[in-house]
Amino acid sequence: MIKTNNKAQTGGGLITGLVFGVASLVIGVIIAFVIVSTLTGADLLTNNTAEDNATDNLVANFTAGVDNVSSKIPTVLLVAAIVLVLGVLVLLVAAWQRMKIGGGSI
Repeated sequence: MIKTNNKAQTGGGLITGLVFGVASLVIGVIIAFVIVSTLTGADLLTNNTAEDNATDNLVANFTAGVDNVSSKIPTVLLVAAIVLVLGVLVLLVAAWQRMKIGGGSI
């Protein structure tokens, strides 16, 4: 009977999820920019009435929201990088312990 080590097979789940989550967020923001830019540029959101003001306010609020989010992106990426580095260190230590390297004294 062959035994498998399930811990070794699922060790990268957190890092993989983090990378795919950040990538999905970036793709979602890009898609939102494209949609809003297309609708605004084609004047599909305006009707030369009071809706013009609502559209302008919507665009201004969206821009302000994007500015708020974009100011936090460096912090989020820094935290993601730290988590990634710590995850890699944990995986390296686990691999080091499995290989039984460093049996001597320090």
